[in-house]
Amino acid sequence: MARILIAEDDTGIRLLVARALRLEGHEVLVAEDGEMAVDILAEENGAFDLLLSDIRMPGMTGIELAHAAHATFPDLPILLMTGYAEQKEAAEDLSAFILGVVEKPFTIAEIRQRVAHALRGSTATQTSEPLRRYA
Repeated sequence: MARILIAEDDTGIRLLVARALRLEGHEVLVAEDGEMAVDILAEENGAFDLLLSDIRMPGMTGIELAHAAHATFPDLPILLMTGYAEQKEAAEDLSAFILGVVEKPFTIAEIRQRVAHALRGSTATQTSEPLRRYA
C-alpha cells in the first residue's frame, strides 16, 4: 500500500484520518503542523506517495507547506483538507500541483475515497458536496 504523510493540527481529525488510512493498509506518518511536516519530508527525503494536509494550521499553513513540498519534491502528490470556503478558493491557485481539496467535515468513507483517487493521480475527485458530520 501507500506511504502517506498527514499534516493536521487538530488531534481528533489527525488521529481519525490516520487510523482510517492505516486500516486500509497504508503506512501513515503524522505531523501536528506544517513545520513538523517539512522536517519529516526532509528526514525521509520526500519518500511518500501522498502528502495530505489541512490548510488552516498555526505557523506554516497547508498552502505554504504545499509550496515548500512541491519546490523540493515536485513529484509528491498533494491533497489538501479544509472546512473553510475561502481557504478552498485560495487553494485553487495551487491547482497546477495539488490534486484537490477535501471539504471538512467528511466521513471516513469520503476521506478514504479521496485518498484512493489521489494515489491513482486522479484530479476528478474535487467535489462541491454539502458538508457532512465526521463518521
